Amino acid sequence: MKIYIKYMVSLRCKMVVKEELKKLGLHFIVVDLGEVEIMEELTESQHDALKAALYDSGLELMDDKRAVLIEKIKNVIVEMVHYADELPKINYSDYISEKLHYDYTYLSNLFSEVKGVTIQQFIILHKIERVKELLLYEELNLTEISYQLQYSSVSHLSNQFKKVTGLTPSQFKLLKNRHRTPIEEI
Repeated sequence: MKIYIKYMVSLRCKMVVKEELKKLGLHFIVVDLGEVEIMEELTESQHDALKAALYDSGLELMDDKRAVLIEKIKNVIVEMVHYADELPKINYSDYISEKLHYDYTYLSNLFSEVKGVTIQQFIILHKIERVKELLLYEELNLTEISYQLQYSSVSHLSNQFKKVTGLTPSQFKLLKNRHRTPIEEI
């Protein structure tokens, strides 16, 4: 049985979900971002207990098919930008469409209607958060970061960074209180 979970965007979230499933005596096959496959069918009492436990951890059990698809789109983007070794070499639209087996126009319209931003804007916000993270680690220079995140140039990255944050990457690095937005809040 598949279960869909909202706000599940990190490895820590996966650990929390695994722990809650174990507490309920449920056996999982796969625990991915936003999606869990378990061996058993959930009873109503298990469903309610899992829903409450996840809610206490800042996660939500989802039943609405549109909400599940939106969450899948978000999780593909989070995984692509934050956890993949490198971004796909194909268009993001093709990548998302292939991963979810839906027409991109349908996904894009649904996402925009529900979230109030386009998929492209959502990707940009996540890429900027990834840039912030990489700048904080100070392991890569801006040229390397722009290459890793597949920007056409350092100036393109810098312009997009300034447009989103109001700061240049250099100004961001100089800040004493460098603010990053948690992934689940984007």
